[in-house]
Amino acid sequence: MTKQYIEANKDRFVEELFSLIRIPSVSSESEHKPDMLRCAERWRELLLQAGVAQAHIINTTGNPLVYAEKIIDPALKTVLIYGHYDVMPVVPLELWHTAPFEPVIKDGKIWARGADDDKGQSFMQAKAFETMVATNTLPCNVKFLLEGEEEIGSPALKEWIKCAENKEMLKADVILVSDTDMVSAEVPSITTGLRGLVKFEMRITGPDHDLHSGDFGGTVSNPINVLSQMIGTVLDANGHITIPGFYDDVLVCTPEERELINRAPYSDEAYKQSVGVEVLHGETGYTTLERIGIRPTFDVCGIQGGYSGEGFKTIIPSVAWAKLSFRLVACQDPVRIARLVEDYFRSICPDSVKIDFTYYEKGMPYVCPIDLPEYRAAEQAFLDTYGMQPIPAHSGCSISIVSDFEQELGIKTILLGFGLGADNIHAPNENFRLDRFFKGIETAIAFFKHYGGQA
Repeated sequence: MTKQYIEANKDRFVEELFSLIRIPSVSSESEHKPDMLRCAERWRELLLQAGVAQAHIINTTGNPLVYAEKIIDPALKTVLIYGHYDVMPVVPLELWHTAPFEPVIKDGKIWARGADDDKGQSFMQAKAFETMVATNTLPCNVKFLLEGEEEIGSPALKEWIKCAENKEMLKADVILVSDTDMVSAEVPSITTGLRGLVKFEMRITGPDHDLHSGDFGGTVSNPINVLSQMIGTVLDANGHITIPGFYDDVLVCTPEERELINRAPYSDEAYKQSVGVEVLHGETGYTTLERIGIRPTFDVCGIQGGYSGEGFKTIIPSVAWAKLSFRLVACQDPVRIARLVEDYFRSICPDSVKIDFTYYEKGMPYVCPIDLPEYRAAEQAFLDTYGMQPIPAHSGCSISIVSDFEQELGIKTILLGFGLGADNIHAPNENFRLDRFFKGIETAIAFFKHYGGQA
C-alpha cells in the first residue's frame, strides 16, 4: 500500500523538494537572512500538507525553527525527526555545472545545493510521514524540528533547548536524523559515531598598516610568514597532532572494533579516483576508514592575508588569518581541546606579532550503542528495503546538535542517512541520487513499522 502511494506521488514529491532547494538558505551569509524565513515558512506549509496536526515557526536569537507534530495516542512511542534547512555557500560558482539553486535531474541524480545536505534527506522523512498518514499506517506519534543554523554550529538551537518549556515540547523516545552517509550505494550502513568539532579563526597582526617589503623586509615580522610557520608545527611527518595533551582522552578502539570498521566495502584506488589524487595521506598506522571515523584530525579550511589580486604587490601585510578545524573523537571534550590548542599557539607565537582567536563551534562527539531497540529497528528496516544487514559505521563528520540533544533532552539519536561521499556536499555540484531518495522514504517507513511494534 505504501509503495503504491509513493509511486503515484513521486513526481509531486520531487517538485515539492525542488521548491525548498530553490530558496538560497545559506546561513553563513547575512545577505540570505530573508531566505532563511522563506525556507522555514515553506517547510511549515509542506508539513501541514503532509498531515501534521499543527506546525509553527518559532523565533530564536538566530534563524527560525520549524516545529510540527501529530500525536495519535499519548500512550504510543514518540519519534522526533530532526533536520536542517540551511545550506553551505556555493562559491566558487565557476565550478558548478548547473545553477546551484535551480535543481536539475541528470543521470538519475538531483544536482543542486541542498539536494543531499540536508533538504533532500530531511524531506525523505517528511514524505515517509505523509505516506503513512495517507495510508493509515502511522504507528507512532511524530514530532518534527527543522533548524536553519546547523551549518554554522546550531548556536540558537543549542540555547533554545536549554529552556524547560522547550524540553517538554520536544519530549520523545528517540530522535531520527537523516543527514549522514552510507558506506556505499549498494551496502547500507547506520552511523554509530560522529566526530566532535572545534573550529575557529586565528588572526595574526603585525604592523599597523601594510609595509613596502623592500624598505621594511627583514626588520619586522611578516604575519603571513608567522601564521604559516605556526600552522606548520601542528602535524608531524606521521600525520600525528603535536599539541601536548591532545590525545590524552582519545578512546582507542579495540582490534575487534577496528576489524568491524574495515568490513565496509572500500577500495583505496576507487577512493583516490573519486577525489582526484594519486596518493592518500594521513596518520600512520591506520587505514583510510579508521582515519575518517575513529581518529582526530586537523585541517586548514581557509587562509588569507596580503595581496592576492592580479599581478604582484611587494608588501609585508599588516594582518593574516586562517580558519582552522579539529575533528574530535569519542571522549574528547571540545572545550578542553580548544584551551589546549589556544595555549599551544600562544606559546609558540613570537612577541613581534599579536594573536587573536574567534571561535565558531565547539561540538561534542556522539556514539550510539548498537544494542539499543531503536538501533535494532533501524537494522530491520534496512533488511526490509535492502535485503541485507547494515554495517555500523563511524562517520568523520560532525552534527554537534546531536550531542546537545543527548545532554539536554536525554534522548539517543538514530542516524539513518542515505548520502554518499560522491554527493559533493559542501562542494560545487552537490547531488543526490533519486533512487536513494525514494529508498530512503521506504526505509524510514520500515523503521516506524518496526519501532512502533507493528512488524
